[in-house]
Amino acid sequence: MTSFDLTGKLAVVTGARRGIGRAMARALAGAGADVIGVSATLEASGSDIEKDVAAAGRTFEAIRTDFADPEAVRALGADLAGRKRPVDILVNNAGTIRRAPAAQHTDADWELVLQVNLNAQFTLTRAVGAAMVARGQGKIIFTASLLSFQGGINVPGYTAAKHGITGLAKALANEWAPHGVNVNAIAPGYIATDNTQALQVDPVRSRAILSRIPAGRWGTADDLAGATVFLASDAASYIHGAVLPVDGGWLGR
Repeated sequence: MTSFDLTGKLAVVTGARRGIGRAMARALAGAGADVIGVSATLEASGSDIEKDVAAAGRTFEAIRTDFADPEAVRALGADLAGRKRPVDILVNNAGTIRRAPAAQHTDADWELVLQVNLNAQFTLTRAVGAAMVARGQGKIIFTASLLSFQGGINVPGYTAAKHGITGLAKALANEWAPHGVNVNAIAPGYIATDNTQALQVDPVRSRAILSRIPAGRWGTADDLAGATVFLASDAASYIHGAVLPVDGGWLGR
């Protein structure tokens, strides 16, 4: 269907170097979008995601930005919002996690996770989203989490940030929907990535997680591809403020 065609669109994907972000960027390129990939450790050239995008016949630009640095995030937002070629799709996927029981969760870990996973998301989206509002069109997708709905274990900062992300997506949707800008979120389930490695190798936790997933398996990063393209496309033009779980049925259990 042409409503899913992203040919000629420019997508910015944060946290694009690996895992879910790489899969999202690859999916958008496969649907026709050119991609700007952003990550704290992204290679200037020759990265795996650059190769993915090139293989789809689309252009790729790498930007290295540390989302723990507020000034760097503000500079990134100003750069992207001020370009001659406007950003059509913004995927806010960059994130980090720190695991420790709440009673031992340090201020430094709390502040880092909230900065990278929530504060930076707002700062970047404020800049790029304002330009979209001025143009009267744009698609913004946040990466939420199952911990946008639940409390989790030993990840209080991450849980607080991901709850914040769903609220932010809804708040921005309320303001920007009248201006042709769609703001939504995807909530991945338990996806086999570096962020969940500690859970995957813990036989007790891994077994408990798998026993609750109706699909009977950990998700893969590519399981997010369809939802990403959908929310970035004209097929989702009347969807605002939604949080779409891609979780193998976890929340329905």
